[in-house]
Amino acid sequence: MESSPKLSVSEKLGYSLGDCAANFVFQTQLIFLMSFYTDVFGIAASTVGTIFLASRLFDAVNDPVMGALADRTNTRWGKYRPWVLLTAVPFAVFFVLAYTTPDLSPTGKVVWAFVTYNLLMIAYTANNIPYAALTGVLTGDPDERTSLVSWRFLLAMTAAFLVQTFTPDLVDWFGAERGGEAVDEARGYQLTMGLWATLAVVFFVVTFATTRERVQPDPAQQTSVLRDLSDLRKNSAWVALALCTVFVFVYLAMRGSVTPYYFDYYVAEKDPIGWGPLRLQPMGWFNGLGLLASMVGILFSKPLAVRFGKRNTFVGAIAVTGLLTAAFYALPPDSLPAIIGLQVVLQLAYGVSIPLLWAMMADVADYTEWKTRRRATAMTFAATVFALKLGLSLGGAAAGWILEGSGYTPNAETQTESAIGAIRMMMSVGPALAFLVAIVLLAFYRIGRVDELQMGEDLQARRALYGAQ
Repeated sequence: MESSPKLSVSEKLGYSLGDCAANFVFQTQLIFLMSFYTDVFGIAASTVGTIFLASRLFDAVNDPVMGALADRTNTRWGKYRPWVLLTAVPFAVFFVLAYTTPDLSPTGKVVWAFVTYNLLMIAYTANNIPYAALTGVLTGDPDERTSLVSWRFLLAMTAAFLVQTFTPDLVDWFGAERGGEAVDEARGYQLTMGLWATLAVVFFVVTFATTRERVQPDPAQQTSVLRDLSDLRKNSAWVALALCTVFVFVYLAMRGSVTPYYFDYYVAEKDPIGWGPLRLQPMGWFNGLGLLASMVGILFSKPLAVRFGKRNTFVGAIAVTGLLTAAFYALPPDSLPAIIGLQVVLQLAYGVSIPLLWAMMADVADYTEWKTRRRATAMTFAATVFALKLGLSLGGAAAGWILEGSGYTPNAETQTESAIGAIRMMMSVGPALAFLVAIVLLAFYRIGRVDELQMGEDLQARRALYGAQ
């Protein structure tokens, strides 16, 4: 079996639709979940932050267990593809339940949010870790893998564009009361998430149907869960990448969570702007144009990585992104064109980095196999996805605690100066500092361009021998 083929456009597209599906869920968590909990469901911001953080304690066990289970799955459809198919419907159901608002007591609301959020995270883990592991087994060619991940994130950013641009207006449309201007946001959120969930199920089925697993571990390898974890702990490149991932997603969670508050309480322009069907709320333009710029940035990811190596390109991209993020602190509330323009340039730079983090995860799995002759693709991705979700939770928890501590009042006409100051800091300097820490950590990631090529050649030769045996 050839492990390093040139993948067809149809397979790249089919694989990429899986991340498009996952991003219908991920992007709503990143941007809307905190404001939904505080301003629609009625939970205190600090309590939301605690829910986010406490949920990760469970994932500390859940993620590695899922990685070990996926690595040890053997079916005629492969190790990882069946999980993408079997988890599609539960994932969609729990997604809608997380945005459902039953009439409960304050304590009941907290319990409902905690339970449904954790069920959603369990389904996310069971679906996304096997899906992410597919990156490492569809092809063993490091450059073709970068191309695959670039396709993947073009489709992921398409979902992000749809979710971040149109969700506020869809919530208003689905929640509109007949004969009046009032909006039932609870119903609007539930039906909007039902739309995204339906699309996600269809796309997961397409991913299963169009992909093929090619890279297989040595059939003679002896391994165990403890050995898999020990291999990761001894892999300095993985340790550096995992810690870097935490801070990258602290940036995304903190800045994403605070964006609705930034537009509701800081930016002066409130009314929809544009023409006809392109008449959107200011946050829709901010998110939508920024994500289109990210998609352009993704197109530069592979050629820059081939020229300079994945690590160096990634560091350069997030360094520029961090500087531009910090500059947001200087923008006044009545400068909407400047706010949107800076976001577009920022997202263009950040887009270059988006595929590289995941391609580097696959390289780390190769590195372990290269050094130890043992491969645990899903465990490698599971441990790194745990770092990702830890970063999301820390960023989201910090945003909730800081909002509460600054005196934020849900649904108030205006906020205190301290609350506005906290919102501005979390939109700019705070996440920029997280990227600075990520850059420092990547100094310890030492898989360079020469190593990528050498690993690819050596592992392809070994896999040819497995076939001969």
